Amino acid sequence: MRKVSLWLGHANLQSTEVYLRADPTEKLEALAAMVPPMLKPGRFRAPDKLLAMLSTVKRRPDYAE
Repeated sequence: MRKVSLWLGHANLQSTEVYLRADPTEKLEALAAMVPPMLKPGRFRAPDKLLAMLSTVKRRPDYAE
């Protein structure tokens, strides 16, 4: 339960209990109502602007490559 709490970003376990104790039928109905995002298959290619910005960031001296 603690791991789920951390995944959801909850400050305490009581917040997570609400989700864990929810009716499984309602959870399945909610999942069935979801429409998957229309994503195109392929690899992510970072834009040149992003790569340029990242190349200007100074690395920490203790950073091991």
